[in-house]
Amino acid sequence: MSAVVMDQGHIDLMAARNRAEMALGGIYEISKLLASPNRLEPTLSGVLALLSSFLDMQHGLIALLTSDGTPELVVGSGWSETNGVKFFERLPERAIGQIVVTKMPLVVPDIGRDPLFQTVAPEFRRDGEIVAFIGVPIKQGDSVLGTLTIDRARNSERPVPFDSDVRFLTMVANLLGQALRLHKVVAQDRDRLLADQSRLAKEHEEVKGHGGVTVKGIIGHSPALANVLDKVRRVAKSRSTIMLRGETGTGKEMIANAVHNLSPRKNGPFIKLNCAALPESVLESELFGHEKGAFTGAINQRKGRFELAHGGTLFLDEIGEISASFQVKLLRVLQEGEFERVGGTRTIKVDVRLVCATNRDLEAEVAKGAFRADLYFRLAVVPIFLPALRDRREDIAPLAKEFLTRFNQEHGTTLSLNPAATAMLESCYFPGNVRELENCIRHTATMARHGQLADGDFPCQNDGCLSAMLWKGVKAEPPRPAAYFAPAHVPVVAVAPQSKAVAPDETPDRARLMDAMEKSGWVQAKAARILGLTPRQIGYALKKHAIPLKKF
Repeated sequence: MSAVVMDQGHIDLMAARNRAEMALGGIYEISKLLASPNRLEPTLSGVLALLSSFLDMQHGLIALLTSDGTPELVVGSGWSETNGVKFFERLPERAIGQIVVTKMPLVVPDIGRDPLFQTVAPEFRRDGEIVAFIGVPIKQGDSVLGTLTIDRARNSERPVPFDSDVRFLTMVANLLGQALRLHKVVAQDRDRLLADQSRLAKEHEEVKGHGGVTVKGIIGHSPALANVLDKVRRVAKSRSTIMLRGETGTGKEMIANAVHNLSPRKNGPFIKLNCAALPESVLESELFGHEKGAFTGAINQRKGRFELAHGGTLFLDEIGEISASFQVKLLRVLQEGEFERVGGTRTIKVDVRLVCATNRDLEAEVAKGAFRADLYFRLAVVPIFLPALRDRREDIAPLAKEFLTRFNQEHGTTLSLNPAATAMLESCYFPGNVRELENCIRHTATMARHGQLADGDFPCQNDGCLSAMLWKGVKAEPPRPAAYFAPAHVPVVAVAPQSKAVAPDETPDRARLMDAMEKSGWVQAKAARILGLTPRQIGYALKKHAIPLKKF
């Protein structure tokens, strides 16, 4: 007899252990679900679904209540959503009220014998089975946010102890309370962000109303760039010819596109042509078109860029490269708005807004007689000078980030820039401007060995700077328009061909500093390595000797 009792005790112990392990597994799975970034309703529904797999329950309800006890959200398991709300409303108010007021669990072993459930007992019972009810409060601190209730058919022969289910449901309710608090915080943050976005959008509109403008594809927030975009906004509304001036790689084509998109002609065509890429005979055909048989190979009539741009905008890049004879032909079109196709006699009239660009000093070309003064004044009705990248250093970091993002999208990588790399880029001279910066980012990203690009990964830190190679040995600067570029620069000082290292606590003399800067293509980081200094010491030495950065 004792052996039978011991065997039964062992069975009960094993059953208790199994229940404990299931409860632990249930808590783990529910905690994972509550940590997922889902909406509240499907999350609570998922919790009930997990409970049904760990507990032998028929129905489950999670009800979130307002401060006055009114149901705010009810999620049910074992019923449809509509029936879940209906059954919660039919639960005895005194039973739910007892859980809320006492902030303690409620256990009803047999709802058929409890006076609170007499009116709803038949809806919970099937074939006269015994149904138990367990409810626990969902709390946050000392406040009750709602209730978690289940009901289940009882096995009169081997009943499961209620205390283990109460402990399990109480732990689940505690997790729900924490999750609800986090959802509330997230909701508040979302509302705050939406309010901030609305405020910023309003402020942006106000700024635009006072002259601000943003242009798709143009990245930066520097004052120099903002000044250019403000001019673009103002001149885009007119019909005046625009001359874009600036070094190669400063974004003249993007600005030309912005002029078109901000103008009344935005629904018309935007046609572009690089004048430097074509010989004069081909350039004439490209701009004015040709008739069939006009020259060998002209097997069909072809419209030129001026015709294609009718009603829109024509962008002529590198306008300073056209020949003297072609300047006359272009001047006629600008004066009279008409031309003839190559090999044709019919005069064609067009309505075209012209935007042109050049990186040449047209004023000097006019003074030399290489560029017609009358054409110059026709083209430069509204000149807009685009700043070099070194004059808008605030834009280097966002540009570098954008170029790296594009590289990541193209190659399926997740590279990023560390602060030291960003600081190093901001200290570079970039004679090739934005185009050179993009080249630098793509080169470094292609050769990257780690997920984050550091300053030591860039070519200039490994004697491979393309800028230094291109500009090495430059001894004089090309002429610049006085209205745009700096009026004076420091002359090159003749120095010995070899510079020896300088002790870290010393400042190199002016001649040795200039020599190192020339050899490095005016890349401060490389000059620092030549002299055995840090880039910061080079910057200090440049300031001490009043040496401005050299402009190419």
